[in-house]
Amino acid sequence: MKQLELTLSESEAKIVLEALMKREEEMAEICRSSEDEDMVADTGNDLIELRLLLKPLQERAVAVFGSGVMNFSRELL
Repeated sequence: MKQLELTLSESEAKIVLEALMKREEEMAEICRSSEDEDMVADTGNDLIELRLLLKPLQERAVAVFGSGVMNFSRELL
């Protein structure tokens, strides 16, 4: 199996995490609300894969950058 290693800065990690979390929410909503069984099955399979990627990525990002990497607020301090 081929693998890709990727080095991210804190700001890049935030962008990737935020995008993946948004996509997770969208896919979960499709699974909850769609009446198309094929779409729910396909999206559900992809959602499982996304979650298997997202959880360790979140854990590693927090371990390296701290919990602030999970703060996606756009508010000014």
